[in-house]
Amino acid sequence: LLVEAEAWAGHEAALSRALHAAAAAEGASGAVAVLLADNAAVAELNRRFRGKEGPTNVLSFSPAAGEAGFLGDIALAAETIAAEAENQGKRFIDHAAHLAVHGFLHLLGYDHVAPQDAEAMEARERAILATLGIDDPYA
Repeated sequence: LLVEAEAWAGHEAALSRALHAAAAAEGASGAVAVLLADNAAVAELNRRFRGKEGPTNVLSFSPAAGEAGFLGDIALAAETIAAEAENQGKRFIDHAAHLAVHGFLHLLGYDHVAPQDAEAMEARERAILATLGIDDPYA
């Protein structure tokens, strides 16, 4: 975990637990780099790598070919996640943990473009978050 925004201070352990729970549930092993950033940093990554303006809550980047043992990178935007959590009546850390799990599943190949794929991904997220005592994020 690379903490670049003060809003993430004190939340590192919970996010690490969420990622470990996702890895255990999926039988995955390997390293993941997680950037705990602010909106400005994530907006720059979004523009640079996706050609989209503005921040988003989570970005996942698969590793370059040949990087054995490395699953990829995840970037989380503190202000966006905090605003979403407030709008949805969720605790910040619960929403952040959900998005960390979501990003991790993307690294493993899950996607949510097609409805059946979204259902499968959301089911995995629910199951993983339940092991952490976090309510269904889609309820």
